[in-house]
Amino acid sequence: MEQAVSPDSTVRKITARLMPILCVMYLLAYIDRQNVSYAKLEMVDALGLSEAAYGLGASLFFLGYFLFEAPANLILSRVGARLWFARIMLTWGAITVALGFTQNTAMFYVLRFLLGVAEAGFFPGVLYLLTLWFPQARRAQMVGLFMIASAFANAAGSLVGGALLELDGAAGLAGWQWVFVATGIPAILMVPVVLMKLPSTPGEARWLTDAEKSWLAATLAAEAPPERAGESAWRALADPRVLLLAILYFGMPLGAYGLSYWLPTIVKAFGASNLQNGALNVIPWLFVAVALWAVPRHAARHGASRWHIAGPLLIAAASLMGSVLLPGAGFKFACLCIAAAAVFSAQPVFWSVPQGLLRGAHAATGLAVINSVGNLGGFAAQNAVPMVRDATGSTLAPMAMLAGALTIAAIGFLIALPRMGVGRAR
Repeated sequence: MEQAVSPDSTVRKITARLMPILCVMYLLAYIDRQNVSYAKLEMVDALGLSEAAYGLGASLFFLGYFLFEAPANLILSRVGARLWFARIMLTWGAITVALGFTQNTAMFYVLRFLLGVAEAGFFPGVLYLLTLWFPQARRAQMVGLFMIASAFANAAGSLVGGALLELDGAAGLAGWQWVFVATGIPAILMVPVVLMKLPSTPGEARWLTDAEKSWLAATLAAEAPPERAGESAWRALADPRVLLLAILYFGMPLGAYGLSYWLPTIVKAFGASNLQNGALNVIPWLFVAVALWAVPRHAARHGASRWHIAGPLLIAAASLMGSVLLPGAGFKFACLCIAAAAVFSAQPVFWSVPQGLLRGAHAATGLAVINSVGNLGGFAAQNAVPMVRDATGSTLAPMAMLAGALTIAAIGFLIALPRMGVGRAR
């Protein structure tokens, strides 16, 4: 007699086995992304970089990411997450260490571009992996749980980044060099763990029973959207739904990276030391962690709607404006905390939309296209923020630009999602 399967127990088992390793990987990835914001505090003077040159170098990560993300996710769908994620971690860790030995502007540009190439496919690869392991109703929560790692990465990176700068001169390395070297090595050390512990599909999971595997396969098959004529991996590049979601998503990374990369610089302007800067920058990311837990949970309990996406973006836009218009460092900092929490908390529910609309290799490519095009917002932020700031001499103008982009994205979601048949984001 076949043993009865408890759906909740099965999902809890998958969550306990799969999510910790994915979260640790994302934590390390995000630390390796944002460490440049702390290295910047000394690196700019050490290499003779202008603010604009630094912004371009930081943003080249997103160009490499954009160009190679869709091909990377296609490879992942063929070779499996275990091998492909191990390759990603090995190369991004090695390139991060190499950044610690940057000699000039050109080398900085090349290594930042290669870091984007190395990491391409990781985030959308995880999104695709979640479609193989979790029912649709649980995916927003899983994406939120996964993204909480980025919040803790920013919090840990804030403490570690400020502390590593204080190692200036140790072992003959400058503080900014220690920031890269010390944050790149853990990613390399994680490679054997990924190879041993991460199954690519439920069928490879020895810790799931045959009955649990059968239940999961049947559940996912029943939820899969109907296959559309001519649907294929590469045709996702021209899918109107994919392109529209990519355009709308653009505003989220624009606001998020515009805020996170320049947050240490903003806080330093309050008169904080390196260590104080690092400690203070933990606080916004604790707000982000709470929001990433609370918003998807609320969406799962009450039904995910377009307002779970648009609402936080509007709150973030208002808070960014408040961060420069309100008097006093305390009020400004509080607004930055709210803005960070809001702009990140909209993303888990957003990602549940394409996960519910796309299937198979079409989903792998579509998710990569949305993420890669959207993440050009990060490229834009790293160039536009310093350019607007230098051109206007004002801190209000860059924040107004970011707030405007978030507002436009929010309005776009309110209008577009019902017309796509996703009035209630599935």
